[in-house]
This record gives sequence, C-alpha cells and structure tokens, in this order.
Amino acid sequence: MSRIEEIEDAISRLSPEEYQSLAHWFLEREQSKWDQQLDHDSASRKLDSLFEEADREGQCGLLREWPQVK
Repeated sequence: MSRIEEIEDAISRLSPEEYQSLAHWFLEREQSKWDQQLDHDSASRKLDSLFEEADREGQCGLLREWPQVK
C-alpha cells in the first residue's frame, strides 16, 4: 500500500469532526500558499501589467463593483 493509499484510508476512518478539522487545515494551508505566491509575484513585478490594465480600464469607465452590488 502506498503512502497516499494509507493516508486516504486513514482519512476515510475519521469522525465527521476530525474530517472537518482536517479539511479546514488543508484550506488554510492552501490559502497561505496562494497568498505567499501572490506576494512573491507582486514583489517581483510580475503583476504590474495587470495593475496597469486595470488602471487603463478604470480611466475608461470599464470597471464595475465586484462582487456586484444588487
């Protein structure tokens, strides 16, 4: 049995509360990794073209509220 299969088996035996806790941990971990990547990309100026495009579209009145206000 591979490590992944062992982990999958262990997860399948968790109580609903334990499963929820694990799911929350994974979500927090992924969000943190995403935030770190965005910070890195922003600091290295990889996102500058997107910011410039948004500025141009804002000046032309092409942007709208997000999420849209109903």
